[in-house]
Amino acid sequence: MYKESNITFKGINKLAIPAIISGIAEPLLSITDTAIVGNINLNPTEALAAVGIAGSFISALVWILAQTRSAISAIVSKYLGAKKLDEIATLPAQIIAINLSLSIFIYIVTLFFVNQIFQLYNAEGLILNYAVDYYKIRALGFPLTLFVFSAFGVFRGLQNTFWPMVISIVGAILNVILDIVLVYGVEGFIDPMNVVGAAWASVIAQAVMALLALILLLKKTPFSYKLKFPFNKEIKNLLLISFNLIIRAIALNVALYLANSYATKYGNQYIAAQTIAFQIWLFFAFFIDGYASVGNIVSGKLLGEKNYPKLWELSGRLSKYSIIVALILTALCGIFYTQIGVVFSKEQEVLDAFYNIFWIVLLMQPINAVAFVFDGIFKGLAEAVTLRNLLLVATFLGFVPTLLIGDYFNLKLYAIWMAFTVWMLLRSGILVVKFKRKYLYKNT
Repeated sequence: MYKESNITFKGINKLAIPAIISGIAEPLLSITDTAIVGNINLNPTEALAAVGIAGSFISALVWILAQTRSAISAIVSKYLGAKKLDEIATLPAQIIAINLSLSIFIYIVTLFFVNQIFQLYNAEGLILNYAVDYYKIRALGFPLTLFVFSAFGVFRGLQNTFWPMVISIVGAILNVILDIVLVYGVEGFIDPMNVVGAAWASVIAQAVMALLALILLLKKTPFSYKLKFPFNKEIKNLLLISFNLIIRAIALNVALYLANSYATKYGNQYIAAQTIAFQIWLFFAFFIDGYASVGNIVSGKLLGEKNYPKLWELSGRLSKYSIIVALILTALCGIFYTQIGVVFSKEQEVLDAFYNIFWIVLLMQPINAVAFVFDGIFKGLAEAVTLRNLLLVATFLGFVPTLLIGDYFNLKLYAIWMAFTVWMLLRSGILVVKFKRKYLYKNT
């Protein structure tokens, strides 16, 4: 358990390091697909672009549907702090059942409109065909991913990031091995499956992670996972928090959709370069998000204890540590600037487009660090309305106007990453000001 006296470097990192490792599992699945698919022998640029488009849409759906993870974590940690876990004994099983039902419904609906969906991203020809083939298989993992995320929410609410880390490590290693075997094939045993192989690798890895999550939930948590009615008294609050976070996630994914749509419009080499840049940005985001997870995990517990001085201390320490991590990541990528691109593609046009904007991705990282930390804290405090309104403002008054102005001046990928920078500046700045106004006075 995480004790309130552990708002220290050691105490925070005891939760943060496992959270970082578990948090990068999902983007690692996508980044592995990107790197391996980008180096196939047949149509690598088109394959890379297709995986980028389909992966972006899948990530959008996962982020939207997975918002209950933060809601579960916030409620469980609050009841843990108040020493009343018995009052929510039936809640985890109920929300897991809701998540599974919703994810299956979404999969079936999107399957009927998959061609039209990717045409909205300006995909056509070979890119469209690859994207559709990849999605039809990879999306089988929706229910599996949602189940795993729900399990992570329960564990995090109980101040435990160790078991999510174990599950994530197993899934990530398995995915890398299967990617290599299925995409490239094994001579004499398995024919190369190219893009389809990458999709199957992710689904199999997700299935193994879901099985591990089920076993550990049954053995390592105090809850019963037999579905019982009536609904728990907190189900309405949890769904309300989740609904606001879903609206937030939709606004977030408007930005991601526009970025990929405009990049596809600019040409194959641009969407391929955008795919590489965004996968790296996403990997960094989830890496830094380990400290945001601590904010999500601990702030709810401190709120339950009404321990505002420790809450204020937590925000300062998490900000400092996450900025340090962001600067280290930026420095490492600066050192290996050209080598990183070659990992994903050997096409010079793609690499040139990528190198032109990669420096913007790196300079954003300290800004991202602050935004993600306070995002995690506000999730832990169940401030879903604040987070919803912030993303609406940042997306429609920040990202969209900047992108449209940049596109008007034909800045292409520069316009997209300038828009992302403005987006993150608004997300970080507004949350810092709001947190200071609300909790600084309670601390004095």
